[in-house]
Amino acid sequence: MPIIPIRRSFSLSAIRVRCNTLLVLLSPAIVGSLISACSLTLKSPPVPELVAELPNEFASSEVAGSYEPLEWWKTFADPVLDQAIEAVLASNFDLAGAVARVEQARARERIAKSPAFPLLQPSAGVNDFDTPTNAGIGAQLDELWLGSATDSAVGIALPDRLGLTTYNIGAEFAYELDFWGRNRNDARAAGAERLASEADYLTARMGVLTETVRTYLEIANLRHQHRLAGEIVEVFQQRKSLADSLYDRGLIDRRGLFTARRNLRNAQAELPQIEALLANAEGRLWVLMGGYRADLADMLPDSLTPSAALDPVPAGIPADLLVQRPDVSAARQRVAAARYTVGARRADLLPKLSLSGAIGLQSTEAGELFDPDQWFRNLSLNLLGPVFQGSRLRSNVALAEARLNEAAAAFGRSVVTAVNEVEAALVGLEASRRRHALLASLAVEAQAEAALQEQRYVSGVGDYESFLTATHTFLGTQSVLATAARDLGFARLVLHRALGGAWTANAREALQQRPPSSILSTSTE
Repeated sequence: MPIIPIRRSFSLSAIRVRCNTLLVLLSPAIVGSLISACSLTLKSPPVPELVAELPNEFASSEVAGSYEPLEWWKTFADPVLDQAIEAVLASNFDLAGAVARVEQARARERIAKSPAFPLLQPSAGVNDFDTPTNAGIGAQLDELWLGSATDSAVGIALPDRLGLTTYNIGAEFAYELDFWGRNRNDARAAGAERLASEADYLTARMGVLTETVRTYLEIANLRHQHRLAGEIVEVFQQRKSLADSLYDRGLIDRRGLFTARRNLRNAQAELPQIEALLANAEGRLWVLMGGYRADLADMLPDSLTPSAALDPVPAGIPADLLVQRPDVSAARQRVAAARYTVGARRADLLPKLSLSGAIGLQSTEAGELFDPDQWFRNLSLNLLGPVFQGSRLRSNVALAEARLNEAAAAFGRSVVTAVNEVEAALVGLEASRRRHALLASLAVEAQAEAALQEQRYVSGVGDYESFLTATHTFLGTQSVLATAARDLGFARLVLHRALGGAWTANAREALQQRPPSSILSTSTE
């Protein structure tokens, strides 16, 4: 029967390994995904027990809902953003590298599974033997009293040389009986590593897409800021013209004139700075898209208006998060892989039973090689047990167990980090939403004030200076509001990344998690 690695207690003060904490930390969906590991061959991977239990729901969540890990960016309801995301998914170099790493992991899994099958290889050859009689086999015949004296007595005369040509064709095979489960555990470890690699791809995919959305929001804000800065420059140009006129008529002193000119220069100085930031952001988007894109100007029009509308965040338990977040899934799979590796290394301490041999046709005459009577076979059953290897095998076991402890600690950290990131993202999103609402109210008031001053100026009641001041104040509030909208998008993006996907505000449905392999194949088509 296969070797079952012993369960070890952690020396860490914050966590300790116990299998029964699966029921505390993980939802039934995750437990079901680990059932395959809970077999006679190998016990389930150890799970760190957190000092504080995970909360039943997120503190800042509002309504019931469900999570959706795929195409979460479409919740922004922006077709231009969708087009940019499609270009990134098709050409991004980081994603191409992540896909290549997945293919490597799949190849390693196939390699690890190969010992489960016998090694079979055909062979064909010619063996030409030629040696002097007084050496080798001829010398041995002389020692058996077949020398010259005996030769003359029995009428046998040895030639000066002995030669023999043998033709053979057949097949060689070898197979190791996996009595202790070493090969099976190695294959299972490679399978778990493959699942972890697929989850790593999803993590990289999430990172690339969030960076794409962030850059897109930044470009949209910078273009809006550039347009507002141009309008502010026009306002200050009008104020400068008014100051010149008032100065020529002696209604203001030189200080007022210099102030108007200084304000105009400061406003004009904002334009090249915004243009430089915009060029940098567009360049980063080029990199995400896999290189220079001549069609970027057509893809991203001058007027970008990403939606800031948000569905309420659903109340979800952390177990849902553990199912969805690819980094948590990858850490969990690496715990399973490390545990299987411990089993394989412990099996190395026990004897190996292998069967090898060959079967085929053999003849000294080429014309008789395919005669069925010329068949031969060679079978060998070997039992090889390790006796002394300088503690190499036991050190391998100790190394595998230490890596298991490391993987379990990393898994525990990923669980705590995931929950804390969601809590922080929820708080940040709510704060950004409140700030955006306040600034939107302020912008409405500034717009009303500007409209009032314009009406007063047109009707001859108000002065031109008050009208320009109100217009400048309104444009300033619009600039601040645009930045707040960008920050709200950033906060929403942080929550998307923390959740590993999107959320919907419908009635809560059963969370359905697709295997990472199916997600990978869907996203790379």
